[in-house]
Amino acid sequence: MLSLLAGDPQADRVVPPTGFTARLTVLSAAAMALLAVFALAMSLATGRLADRWSEELARTSTLRISAPADQMRAQTEAALEVLRTTPGVAEARPLTAEEQRALLEPWFGPDLPVETLPIPQLIEIIEDGAGYDPAGLRARLQAEVPGALLDDHGRWRDPLVQAAGRLRLLAWVSMGLIALTVAAMITLAANAALAANAQVIRVLRLVGARDIYIARAFVRRFTLRALSGATFGTLLGALAVSALPSSDVAGGFLTGLGFQGWHWLLPVAIPGIAALVSFFATRQAALRSLKEQS
Repeated sequence: MLSLLAGDPQADRVVPPTGFTARLTVLSAAAMALLAVFALAMSLATGRLADRWSEELARTSTLRISAPADQMRAQTEAALEVLRTTPGVAEARPLTAEEQRALLEPWFGPDLPVETLPIPQLIEIIEDGAGYDPAGLRARLQAEVPGALLDDHGRWRDPLVQAAGRLRLLAWVSMGLIALTVAAMITLAANAALAANAQVIRVLRLVGARDIYIARAFVRRFTLRALSGATFGTLLGALAVSALPSSDVAGGFLTGLGFQGWHWLLPVAIPGIAALVSFFATRQAALRSLKEQS
């Protein structure tokens, strides 16, 4: 790799320093690096957001009590007593009428008369670190509080975790497609440069230049072009991600979007990966094209 970067000034003349192949290589590498930064940021943000939501849902549960009005208070107290004696339950409290009204407000408006409607009583359950046994708690509630129904949020948490896993997989697939696109574009540019310099290559062969010597010139030039373009695209993408509004300004919609902590080191690898992809793609294209021209 060091010999590749050092290069040979005489061999470099085989590859045109300017022209559409140079612009195509730099532009494609920059654009794909920019997209890779965004895909990486979205993958990490999706994982963080899903983990946060899953953690919050895993720590809380809801107990719904449906009973006649004259039995609601007694069943609520019985349910609270069961929860107080359940290992793994750190706190249990019934929601007030105002809190239940706030939960229903998005669907029924702010003037819903909660006190006059047969709305179930909700009890918020907060778990400790170990958590409780849902099956055992349901069995106790069924025996002591017939009108109680426990919702441990599993039906919400499991699809969320599954969807987050698929989104992360989609992001990694996208980055793989980006790498393949870079390889295809650089292969096309290298083939065009080789075809444009066919006469120069014939002259070099006449004076004794080997194909590997000629190929190294193309590999070095196109690898450095890809490296410079990917570096520019990565910097541009990192600046764009860092310029996104904070969660407070965005009202929580963009919570966790972007890079945090040591994750800022991950985009640094993108130019190196682009250079490696360019190295192998150009080498393969150059050797194949030179073999066809011989």
